[in-house]
Amino acid sequence: MTKVLRQTAWVLLPIVAALLVITLMLILLQAFTDLEAGPAEVLEAFWKSLSSQSTLSTRKIANVVEFWIPLVLVSMGLVVTFRAGLWNIGIEGQMVMGGLFASGVAFAQPSDNPLILIPLCLIAAMVGGAFWALVAGILKTSFGVNEIFGGVALNALANQITLQLIAGAWKPGASDKAQYSRDIPEAAMLPPIARDFDVSLLALLIAIAAVVLVVLALNGTRWGLNLKATGRNGRSALLLGVPVTASALGAMAICGALAGIGGAHRIIFTEGLVTGQFSGGIGFIGLLVVLLVGMRGGWVPLVALLFTIILNAGTQLQFIQLDSSLTGVLQGVLVLVVMLSTGIRDRLQQNMRKPKETQPAASTAASPLIEGAD
Repeated sequence: MTKVLRQTAWVLLPIVAALLVITLMLILLQAFTDLEAGPAEVLEAFWKSLSSQSTLSTRKIANVVEFWIPLVLVSMGLVVTFRAGLWNIGIEGQMVMGGLFASGVAFAQPSDNPLILIPLCLIAAMVGGAFWALVAGILKTSFGVNEIFGGVALNALANQITLQLIAGAWKPGASDKAQYSRDIPEAAMLPPIARDFDVSLLALLIAIAAVVLVVLALNGTRWGLNLKATGRNGRSALLLGVPVTASALGAMAICGALAGIGGAHRIIFTEGLVTGQFSGGIGFIGLLVVLLVGMRGGWVPLVALLFTIILNAGTQLQFIQLDSSLTGVLQGVLVLVVMLSTGIRDRLQQNMRKPKETQPAASTAASPLIEGAD
């Protein structure tokens, strides 16, 4: 029980720190601006919105779950690549390509039957996301291109492809400056559970299945053991007969496939069309989630839920005459504080562990993961 409480504290510490910093920032914002609302009103708006996310309102619950689904899918994929010692920064591009592949199938409309068209869209999304992830993986394993730099470049390329499709083959009309595509055919749209509960049951089940399968695969199979060996020290794993390259590429493909489903969900359920930034930054938020949980995939649903609630609360501040762009500022603050708090947490964990064990320098440098997050 003590170990569980300690792990809970380590995971939640950065989130608590982020909430405290956001609170302080809102107080300072009111003090140095001409905002009509006082400090108490600003804080009340934020914290009331934060707490109201947990009330049993059907619409609020649906809004939270709708954002939570792709975030969990992306985060579980990143848990796999983190286990293999890979910083999959290209996760946003993989979401985008998954969404584009799904949209391509939807617009081609090989069938008018939703029972056929929707699975085809989801399969295409998995193929698109996995393909884009494998490009980054091959650049890493065959050409020595760091996955961070390769991922950033592929993210930019995926966004450019999106804009070209919106302005070209998928534009809604004769306009040359379209900002979004034509509507996705109705037969390709994921149906909601109910009219007043706008959540896709199929997408929810896929997200839950992803959590269960990834956790079981990482902790109870030889494949998961190979990934762990690859992430800890790839050279030693290779000497022991572990197929390091195949493990790394497999991890990237699985992550890309899950991210692709998340991207498809954003189009064939949330948006109903393709926009220039339909991923909504979910891939980068997923990186924060995984930095907090390390390789503990079982923690992903809870931490992703906390992030979703905080971000939803931030959007409510515009109702007290704060600029809507403040939501982006709050997200930036959340990123910085979580990164800083995670670094401090990891340093404390290392200092607490030093008297018990000494890690070789090569092992430490081989993986970007949080040590001891088994």
